[in-house]
Amino acid sequence: MAYSKSRRNILAGLSSVTGSFLLPRSVLAADLTPRAAEGPFYPTRSMRMNDTDNDLVKVAGLVREAGGEIITLKGQVTDRKGTPMAGARIEIWQCDVNGKYLHPGDNRPVPYDRGFQGFGHDVTDGAGNYAFRTIKPTKYPGRTPHIHVKVVDQGRELLTTQFYLDGDPDNAKDGLYRRMSKAEAQAVSMKFAQGPKGPETTVNIVV
Repeated sequence: MAYSKSRRNILAGLSSVTGSFLLPRSVLAADLTPRAAEGPFYPTRSMRMNDTDNDLVKVAGLVREAGGEIITLKGQVTDRKGTPMAGARIEIWQCDVNGKYLHPGDNRPVPYDRGFQGFGHDVTDGAGNYAFRTIKPTKYPGRTPHIHVKVVDQGRELLTTQFYLDGDPDNAKDGLYRRMSKAEAQAVSMKFAQGPKGPETTVNIVV
């Protein structure tokens, strides 16, 4: 009889564990957004344009906009429990339409698009939402198209990662992209839909 009781307890425990896998994803803790290398071209404050905001395709004082396909990149920042993070600073930086970074370390003889801000930041609202107006990332030698992303809260860096174009054929050749699992890659992939102001993509961030 003791054996039967013990066996029932074990089966009940297994049933409980199995049941947890059947719970909706919203009930379970969300997976953290995968980290990635910062790369050599993070622009220090002295390298950035005076016009540093969340619109990278329009530089103050210039009439023309940046070259390239203009997109809206938006999303929500939450912690692992799904709680929105208000007041977090989101930074992005990427190369211009010519594949050139706004950084003296990128000394290749390629002209930089002065209409492109190159670096921008936004601060999440009360619901943890962020948004950028930028260009669809272009190729840099040796890399698949990507956008660098950093999340900072109260001066503390929480995450550095990179966003990629979903389904881009160069992803399979990229060393950093290939290190990720399929689930991790999907978490930082940009899928586009037509929005009111052109192509837009939503990438949520979990830190």
